[in-house]
Amino acid sequence: MLKRVIVPLAIIMSVLVFIQCRHETDFSDFPVNPDLPAPSNTCDQDSVYFINSVLPLIKSSCAKAGCHDMGTAQNGIILTDYYRIKITGGVKPGNSGSSRLYKVLSKNGESKMPPSPYAEFTSEQKAIIAKWIDQGALYNYCTEACSPENFTFAADIYPLISTNCRGCHSGNEPSGGIRLEDYTTIRAAVDNNSLYGSVAWLPGYSPMPKDGIRLTDCNITQIKNWIDNGAPNN
Repeated sequence: MLKRVIVPLAIIMSVLVFIQCRHETDFSDFPVNPDLPAPSNTCDQDSVYFINSVLPLIKSSCAKAGCHDMGTAQNGIILTDYYRIKITGGVKPGNSGSSRLYKVLSKNGESKMPPSPYAEFTSEQKAIIAKWIDQGALYNYCTEACSPENFTFAADIYPLISTNCRGCHSGNEPSGGIRLEDYTTIRAAVDNNSLYGSVAWLPGYSPMPKDGIRLTDCNITQIKNWIDNGAPNN
């Protein structure tokens, strides 16, 4: 009688251990992100650069508390840096259609990512992710010359804010109750002085991008010049 109890119990314990091992992901031995190569002095308009375009999008939209930051790691997925995005995001260089990261961005309903109440990626942002993967999912960046004198809303300001801030400040529950989705909502942040104070990381303001890479001095000056010139919708 005792043997009949012990054998099934041993089997059950083995199954439980196996299941536990399958769902725990050890990130301690992940490779350290490689040193960046010397940046290109000009940005190729036909190329997508990880540091410039991909990382800001994913960090602001996906690598947040409760989702895919280091502390939460929902479903074993962490999207905070190059290797974790590539490995846990199921990125297959050269094939966006087979890459989990891209496929979940195109789903609908309860399976879509980012999930409700967060705003989904725009078609342009999805295209950026797909193109980066199809071009080899490289760990690259460029430092194209930036001019503080270029600060039109459509060509300079909106792309900056959309790439670096929209993920947190859109959808049904925008961070801090602040929306940065279009000219009207961005202008509201200008009028209450929160936009410049946050991007410039001034005392008394919440630094933005949150947990991200600070905008370059030139980009911050572009935003300041745009605001000082009346923040036109141009």
